[in-house]
Amino acid sequence: MKSAVLVFPGINRERDMARTLKIISGQEPAMVWHTETELPKGTDLAVIPGGFSYGDYLRCGAIAARSPVMDAVRSFAAKGGLVLAVCNGFQIACEAGLLPGVLMRNARLKFICRDVYLRVERSDTPFTRGYNAGQVIRVPSAHGEGNYIADVETIARLEGEGRVLFRYSAPDGKLNADFNFNGATNAIAGIVNDKGNVLGMMPHPENHVEAAIGCTDGRGLFAGLADHLARAA
Repeated sequence: MKSAVLVFPGINRERDMARTLKIISGQEPAMVWHTETELPKGTDLAVIPGGFSYGDYLRCGAIAARSPVMDAVRSFAAKGGLVLAVCNGFQIACEAGLLPGVLMRNARLKFICRDVYLRVERSDTPFTRGYNAGQVIRVPSAHGEGNYIADVETIARLEGEGRVLFRYSAPDGKLNADFNFNGATNAIAGIVNDKGNVLGMMPHPENHVEAAIGCTDGRGLFAGLADHLARAA
């Protein structure tokens, strides 16, 4: 699995993501600076990591979305390349037009940093084949603007086409407002584009992959991607 991790000024989760990708694939990912105009040749997976690109000025992800490298990412995605956008990366992907909707301030207007529970809605995608549909995983989340919002038609389309891959849930998998901590519409934590090759999600699966940390629930996402790409080779 040849991966490329984008790096913008202010991004601070790129090394966490790179470490996880190396652990899972055994290959060191390429670190791609935002001024580059192309992704490395042979890239299988482009990753837009979390953090605070450009200090979250203007709107979260709005400046990064207009960086030269994002033209390369859009072209890569248009050709079917896999793109994983996490936290600030999700915000950037929405601003760049890779995904619909927008991430607004958390419902209680507070930055929240804690583990959250996610219900996996499907297991038949490159991003979720490492899980079972209905499985609940625990992964870290750290954001102040993770409240996913879109117009009524877009939400209906996402739901109708099965493009919601992760939802905030209670530990037993039931949807409960108390566990939808940022107020996201329909408890949406992660969605894919219409082709199913771009995933945006707010929580950080890359931080729960090593047993030394105490939880490895995020590992399934990356292991599933590696398996999908190995079978496709």
